[in-house]
Amino acid sequence: MRPFQKLIRPVAIVSAICVLGIATGCSKPVDKPTAAGPASAQQQASKLGDLSEFRNIALDVKALVDKNDLAGAKTRIKDLETSWDAAEAGIKPRAAKDWHVLDNAIDHALSALREAQPNQADCKSSMDELLKAFDLMKG
Repeated sequence: MRPFQKLIRPVAIVSAICVLGIATGCSKPVDKPTAAGPASAQQQASKLGDLSEFRNIALDVKALVDKNDLAGAKTRIKDLETSWDAAEAGIKPRAAKDWHVLDNAIDHALSALREAQPNQADCKSSMDELLKAFDLMKG
């Protein structure tokens, strides 16, 4: 039994080293993104977290409004409304005041696009205000 006991200590030491190595992770620092411009600014997190999914939908809606495709914009903004409402429970508690600012801007854009006779200028203005609200949230 003595030879077996001689193996236990080295195996225990190697095991401990492996476990500590896994627990502490890699010593190489994670590279930070270096891209500059609108795409990287858009990905900046806010107190609410990553809003890029919502902002990207708003950009799609704005592009449709700019083309005077108000019916298409009305359809696409429904995607924003649905995803925003679905995410409410997860993001609103992080910064309720900021959430309400964005929620009000989204509601205003929804109202403009859902008018019986939507006006492109009003829709454009509400989308510009919504995108400004998203930009204000960047950390």
